[in-house]
Amino acid sequence: MTTTLRKRMIDAMVLRGFSPRTRESYVACVAGLARYYRCAPDRLDAQQIQAYLLHLIEERKLAYASVNQAACAIRFLFARVLGSQSVAFDIPMAKVPKRLPQVLTREEIARLFSTARNLRSRTVLMTTYAAGLRVSELCALQLADIESAPDRMCLKVRVAKGAKERYTLLSPQLLEALRLYWRAYRPRTWLFSNAAGNAPMGVQTARAASTGPRAMPPACPRKAVSIA
Repeated sequence: MTTTLRKRMIDAMVLRGFSPRTRESYVACVAGLARYYRCAPDRLDAQQIQAYLLHLIEERKLAYASVNQAACAIRFLFARVLGSQSVAFDIPMAKVPKRLPQVLTREEIARLFSTARNLRSRTVLMTTYAAGLRVSELCALQLADIESAPDRMCLKVRVAKGAKERYTLLSPQLLEALRLYWRAYRPRTWLFSNAAGNAPMGVQTARAASTGPRAMPPACPRKAVSIA
């Protein structure tokens, strides 16, 4: 995909309020189409596009959810970015099997938390699991999002799916863990910040939190907000 076409697609998604994660995924899907045919995607026809989606299913064995995302990205490119009404291809949305979430036992949860390399990593794991958060939602948490009053006990999720804010429950056990974490690390704005403390933790860092090297708590900064 050319740089110009990539920028046009990103700009179109920004104007429509797509989340950064969705923009990244859509661009990757279209780039995969371009690599497969070794040409700009705007030069492809409907038959080639449908053959590519079939390739994703039959040869690459991708999950139907991934194929659906590729179909949505390609449809967006042609309909919203290129404004091509002449290319009318039929991309059926595959049915994604719905599975019940796996419920861990108390022993399995304890074993999961014990794999963390340090207090910060363990708190990241506990917050993600106990509050039912996506990784991006976890990284965006701020101290001000913790409502620990007895009649509230909830976490405000700022960057939920669909750019909608929501609340999730804050258990007494998680609150105690967060207080212990705060006493050790003294975060100021972001609950889990980057190394400099001036921005939220990156998604990749959060995913690797449980396997990172052991770290000592940083020095206590000034004017820290307390959740104690």
